[in-house]
Amino acid sequence: MDKGCSTVCVLIVALCALVHFGTVFSTVKTAKPGVCPRRRLHNRRCTKSCSKDRDCPNNEKCCSNGCGHECMAPLSAKPGVCPRRRLDFGHCAEICSNDRDCPNNEKCCSNGCGHECMAPVIAKPGVCPPRRLDFGHCAEICSNDRDCPNNEKCCSNGCGHECMAPFTQKRKFIHNTLEKSQGNRFNDKNDKK
Repeated sequence: MDKGCSTVCVLIVALCALVHFGTVFSTVKTAKPGVCPRRRLHNRRCTKSCSKDRDCPNNEKCCSNGCGHECMAPLSAKPGVCPRRRLDFGHCAEICSNDRDCPNNEKCCSNGCGHECMAPVIAKPGVCPPRRLDFGHCAEICSNDRDCPNNEKCCSNGCGHECMAPFTQKRKFIHNTLEKSQGNRFNDKNDKK
C-alpha cells in the first residue's frame, strides 16, 4: 500500500512540475520583440484586454497601462547604448520618455535623476576579455569604446576601466584549438605509459 501511494505521489509531483515548466517556457516563447512604452499617468483605463503578447495582433505587445493591460505598438530602440552615467546628477526632469522623442540618432537616457536625449555610444565589435583574478589600476582611463584607439574596447579591469583588445570569436577559436591540442598531447603521453 505504501509503495502504491508513493508512486502516485511521485506522479502527481512530476505532473505539477511538467505543468509549471510548460507554462514558464511557453511564456518565454510567446514574448514578441520590442519594449512596451513607458506608462502614462493620465491613462487609467482599468481593463485587462490581454495577458500575454500572443493575445495581441501583429507585432503589438501586451503592456501595462498603469491600471490594466492592453495591446500596444512596441517601441523600437535606436542603435547604440546610452552613455555611462557620470557621478553628478543631471536635470531632474523627464525631457523624453523613449527614443522616438529624440532627434536624429539620439537616445532617451537616464541622467541619474531624469531622462534626456543623448548621443549614443556605438559599441565596437567583440567582447571584453575575461577579467583577471588580480585587480587592475583603480582608475577610469575610459568611459566607453569611443575613448579607445583602433579596435580596443573600454573594459572593466576589476577596479576601474581601461582600453583592452577585444575577445573575438577568432581568438576564442584559437584558444580552444590550442587547449584541445595540448589536451590530446597530454592524453597521448598517458596512453603510452
